[in-house]
Amino acid sequence: MEKNLTLIEAILPKIENKTISLIKDAFFVLSFAILTGICAKLKIEIGPVPITMQTFAVLLSGALLGSKKGALAQLTYLLLGLLGLPWFARGGGMAYIFSPTFGYIVGFVLAAYLVGWLCEKGFDREIKKAILAMLAGNIVIYIPGLLWLANFVGFGKVLKIGLYPFIFGELLKIFLASSILPISWRLVKKFRQ
Repeated sequence: MEKNLTLIEAILPKIENKTISLIKDAFFVLSFAILTGICAKLKIEIGPVPITMQTFAVLLSGALLGSKKGALAQLTYLLLGLLGLPWFARGGGMAYIFSPTFGYIVGFVLAAYLVGWLCEKGFDREIKKAILAMLAGNIVIYIPGLLWLANFVGFGKVLKIGLYPFIFGELLKIFLASSILPISWRLVKKFRQ
């Protein structure tokens, strides 16, 4: 199978009709934006930054949709949340820009693009490479997230509040996503033969 195919492209047949293809793409972009919103509500409150399942949805959006559509799904999530859809972990609206967690949401767009790009290069076909792709995506989420959070809690506390409590959970999500992808590719290859 071609390395630049995403898993969804490998599973679903190519659609020649441009209008139907655009509708399919919009469906998946919106679906992953919605999934991210649902995962935001699966949370445990522990301080300024809650524990959520959002990063799992973000990583999968890039891996399954590819760089551009994955990033577009997260940009859709961000923009609709800013327009008032209350699907961020703690609500929505333009004022969310001034919340301690907004930097992480900006990182979602960048992470989905990076993970998607790496998966388009075949990183989702082997567990070790998939782990690297997911780890890189997580780092890209945390860089703007921690920098933004530092404005609220100070640089002295930012790692204690915005990173350390999440490491174990992030590693679990990385392992889960990294395991699902290569297994899915093996199943696709098996059924395509």
